[in-house]
Amino acid sequence: MAINLQKGQKISLAKESGGSLSKVIMGLGWDAKKSEKKGGMLGGLFGGGGSAGDSIDLDASCVLFDDNNKSVDVVYFGHLKSKDGSITHTGDNRTGAGDGDDEQIIVDLDKVPANVKSLVFTVNSFTGQTFDSVENAYCRMVDSSSKAEVARYTLSSQGPHTAQIMAKVYRHNGEWKMHAIGENGTGRTIENLLPQIIPHL
Repeated sequence: MAINLQKGQKISLAKESGGSLSKVIMGLGWDAKKSEKKGGMLGGLFGGGGSAGDSIDLDASCVLFDDNNKSVDVVYFGHLKSKDGSITHTGDNRTGAGDGDDEQIIVDLDKVPANVKSLVFTVNSFTGQTFDSVENAYCRMVDSSSKAEVARYTLSSQGPHTAQIMAKVYRHNGEWKMHAIGENGTGRTIENLLPQIIPHL
């Protein structure tokens, strides 16, 4: 049974999954607010481009930080695989139609280099719309082998921000933990958001 995280809550991934996790999937999803939809059938709309007219173009990213809180790599729609090969973005979703995750980032925890202390997952509004236009935003951690959902964090925060620092997966005493951050940010790209992540490390 997956745990529903509250803002600020921290959990042990191994304990919540009932064993040792080696590969996990961070699934992220959103919907455009019904008032923002045209034709009533548009789901969350994501991607690396598009107009700010009738689509909400959100992008998921993962930033790798070392012990000194320095960014060592970024995985996003323009760089789909970390240099060490441990993290893979499944690709930019420009339609977002249907249920389920709109974008996924796969993490092979066993392959994450020893100098990487934390992985921070974020989402940016590439087209510049604020989160007032977004609803049902969430991130969830899934065990890649069993496809079982380990934890889910639902973001209820709507407002004039254009980015969210969603969650952090980090090493603590030899095990991986997850921290639901849920802090608002500004910026259309992960580069804009990077300085805002540092206080949450």
